[in-house]
Amino acid sequence: MSYQPIEPYETGTLKVSDIHTLYYEVSGNKEGNPVVFLHGGPGGGTNPGDRTFFSPDKYKIILFDQRGAGKSTPRGCVEENTTWDLVDDIERLRERLGIEKWHVFGGSWGSTLSLAYAQSHPNRVKSLVIRGVCTLRKSEMQFQIQSGTCHLFPEAWEEFVAPIPESERDDLISAYHKRLNSDDEATRKAAAKSWVRWEMSISKLYIDPNLIALADDDFFADAFARIIAHYSVNEGFMRDGQLLEKDSVDKIRHIPTVMIQGRYDVACPPATAYALKKVFPEATLHIVPDAGHSAREPGTLKLLMEATNKFADL
Repeated sequence: MSYQPIEPYETGTLKVSDIHTLYYEVSGNKEGNPVVFLHGGPGGGTNPGDRTFFSPDKYKIILFDQRGAGKSTPRGCVEENTTWDLVDDIERLRERLGIEKWHVFGGSWGSTLSLAYAQSHPNRVKSLVIRGVCTLRKSEMQFQIQSGTCHLFPEAWEEFVAPIPESERDDLISAYHKRLNSDDEATRKAAAKSWVRWEMSISKLYIDPNLIALADDDFFADAFARIIAHYSVNEGFMRDGQLLEKDSVDKIRHIPTVMIQGRYDVACPPATAYALKKVFPEATLHIVPDAGHSAREPGTLKLLMEATNKFADL
C-alpha cells in the first residue's frame, strides 16, 4: 500500500528555454532526503498519486512535468523537446532547488529518462528505482506498436489500426506521427484518441476501463499522443541500444539500483530489464509474476514501496 496523499508545500515554474517553462512541486519533509519523480509517456505528466510512493516523513519529494506535458507550457509542444533537453532540465531543476544529490525514481519512459540522466550526471544520483524498464530500442517500439502486442490484444489492435489505410500500416509510428501533427484538428483529435486507447488498453494485466477513458480527455490525449509519437519516430534521440552499452552502464555501476518489472508487461516487455541486468549485474532485478505494466498493480507497488523505504536513509 502506498502512503496517504499529501499536498505540496511549494510549487513553481522554471523557464528552461525561450519556448518551454516547466511546472514543478515539492512535498513531504522540507529537510528530507531528496527524490525526483520522472513521469512516463513521454508526455504523460504527473498527478497527485505520484507523491505517494515516498515516505513524507523521510523524503523531500520533487515532481515536475516534462516539456509539453501536464502543467508545463506550451502544452503538447515538440519543438526543442528531446531526451537530452529533458536531461538538462533535470539538472536545472536540481540547481534551482539547491540539491547536491538526489534519488531518482521513474517508470516506463521515466525509466528511460532516469537511465539517461544518471549516465549523464552519475555523481548527482544517490539511487535509481526504475519500473517497466524501457530503453526505446527499435525492437521495443516495434513490439508495442507494430508486430508484437497485437497478437495479445487483437480487439484493441483492430481499433488502433482502423484509422490508418492499409498502405501505411507497415509503419504505424510514422502514420500516426503524420496525423498527430496534421493541420486538421479533427484528424489530430481522432489520432490522439486512438493512440491513447491503445496505450491504456495494454497497460495492465487486467484491462482497466478507467484508464481507457483517458482517451476521451482531449486535453490529456493530444499532448500525450503527440509527444510520445515524436519521441518514437525519432527513436528517443539516441543510438539504438545506447543506454545498454557497456560504456554507458560503466558510468552508473556505483549507483544502488533496483529494477521492478511485470512479467506480463507488454508495453515495456521484460526482455529489456533482463538485457539491462545482464550488462549491469550490480543492479537488483525483481520480476513480478502477476503484473503487467502499471505501477499500481499490487505486486509491483509492494516492491516499489520496499525500494523507496530501503533508500530513505541512504
